[in-house]
Amino acid sequence: MDASTGFVTQLGMDYETAFDVAAELEFDYVELLMDGDHERRALDPEVVGEEADARDLDLMVHLPFALDAGSAYEHVREGAIREVVAAAETAAAAGATKGVAHADSKAWRPAWDDDHLRERVFESVREIDARTPEEFEVCFENIPSGACSTRDFPDLFEETDAAMTLDTGHARVDGLDSAEMAEFVADHGDRISHFHLNDTRKPQDEHLPFGSGTIDFEAILRSLPEGWSGTLSLEVFTLEYGYIGVSKEYLDNVLEEIEG
Repeated sequence: MDASTGFVTQLGMDYETAFDVAAELEFDYVELLMDGDHERRALDPEVVGEEADARDLDLMVHLPFALDAGSAYEHVREGAIREVVAAAETAAAAGATKGVAHADSKAWRPAWDDDHLRERVFESVREIDARTPEEFEVCFENIPSGACSTRDFPDLFEETDAAMTLDTGHARVDGLDSAEMAEFVADHGDRISHFHLNDTRKPQDEHLPFGSGTIDFEAILRSLPEGWSGTLSLEVFTLEYGYIGVSKEYLDNVLEEIEG
């Protein structure tokens, strides 16, 4: 395995401090959440790219997710797709080569058939893939209990060319235990480009510090294809960087066990 490691910023983290911490902790990249103060119109991509380069860091982004790119309504869907694509263009201008987007629909479920919504999501995934910069990879994330949950991704793989972000906590909410996640990774590792390492103690989206939940990350990551060279983001819901440091230590230990 030749994976790169980083962490997802949270609202309230300024990117300069996040970059400083990432460099100090010897991460390979930062996954910048492009919302709130870091929404695309608030960022100067040239400056962001220069700040990352100055610390010898690569850059990833989490594209805006409170959008309805899989909407049942065509004009809402088109507007959401345009915003995701615009954010991807800004990220690419800053030097990012990969970004996370949600594969989901916010449609009112009693009014819309699940198969219909899933088709809208697949259409949007294909369109976003086609319209984002060629050098920028969009990795679509499994959203629990949504129009395209973890168990729906094999269909998405068949219907599109999309890469996946596997969020482990989301998969747990969708009912997969660690062994089932490892089986999913073994079956579809060639389409998984990115992970959100979201630890949890139960089928809930807790985003605990890595290693403090019950997910068997070693078993999951061991199931990846030989030579896998994707990205692993710690996604911890905290503004305290100390928890990011502890999570990095645990992640490094897991990767050493796998490689050793």
